[in-house]
Amino acid sequence: QVQLVESGGGLVQAGGSLRLSCAASGSTVSSYTLGWFRQAPGQERNAVAAINSSGRSTYYDDSAKGRFTVSRENAKNTVYLQINSLKPEDTAVYYCAAPKYGVTIRPLDPSAYEYWGQGTQVTVSS
Repeated sequence: QVQLVESGGGLVQAGGSLRLSCAASGSTVSSYTLGWFRQAPGQERNAVAAINSSGRSTYYDDSAKGRFTVSRENAKNTVYLQINSLKPEDTAVYYCAAPKYGVTIRPLDPSAYEYWGQGTQVTVSS
């Protein structure tokens, strides 16, 4: 079992930045790939980024390339998502997730993930 708790969301103006955090506990989460996903109202949950256990490999959805950066600090069992130059279309609930057995060959596929946090709301005003 893995528990995930996101934080760092909020209301920001367009052009601003946020750093989301996901604190992981349970199992050996330092050996897990961790992913970030987002879901806007009325839309499906979509991938943003993912990072492998060592942090050496990162994966980004095309929509996230350039403004989003995923990183992790295994000593703190925490993964981060830095978002720069925020746009109103980034408004969504952002979720952290972990796959059932720690690894996945589809790091940007929501269906490959078993454990989910409760999400953190990001709202970007224009």
